[in-house]
Amino acid sequence: MIRAVAIDVDDTLCMTEASSFTLENEVLAAMGRPPMSRALHLATWGEPLLDAMPKRSPGLDLDRFSTLFHDAMRRHVADGLLDVIPPENLAALDALLLSGHVLMLLTSRTGPEVEHMLAPDHVLVGRISRIYHRDNTRFGKPDPRAFDELLSEAGLSPSECVYVGDSPGDAESAGRAGIAFIACLQSGVRRLSDFNPRYTTAAIDAFPELPETVRNLSRRSS
Repeated sequence: MIRAVAIDVDDTLCMTEASSFTLENEVLAAMGRPPMSRALHLATWGEPLLDAMPKRSPGLDLDRFSTLFHDAMRRHVADGLLDVIPPENLAALDALLLSGHVLMLLTSRTGPEVEHMLAPDHVLVGRISRIYHRDNTRFGKPDPRAFDELLSEAGLSPSECVYVGDSPGDAESAGRAGIAFIACLQSGVRRLSDFNPRYTTAAIDAFPELPETVRNLSRRSS
């Protein structure tokens, strides 16, 4: 029986690749550096930001970039340019809650990159029980131990949890942890053929399909 649904943030709960590309190039411009290409951004998409940026802009001063990025990110969030969760995705979360599922986020972002989602007036309050990120977990995806804190703190076995994400690394992390994985293909960045079928339990073309997919997996496992 699936009791909990863990959800990735980027290009899963909200579509962020294009917005992040614009934001990161804005910061690079502020540092006097040339913009990265969209192809390079896509090729490194899914990696933690500060792991990916040296590839996107070789020789980058990561400390200065990080400081400027977080200031710019707050502006983009406040202006509704980043991390916009559409109503239909919120409705999907509500449907999962109504069916008795516990909802959590598991992301490769750092704490400062999700701090706005922890604000008391955020739309996720009352919907998401806990946000797991790089600063409150010992291991990051694709290491299967990325789920250790989530499973332990929620008192879940791997078979009681499902994870939905957009990258092959998400699938590998969940699959090797014994957790069912649902590939979200909504962004169009990846195709189902990009995912290892060994680690991929199901796929959805858009996030609103998630409640029905979870119901089907629950029936299959019962």
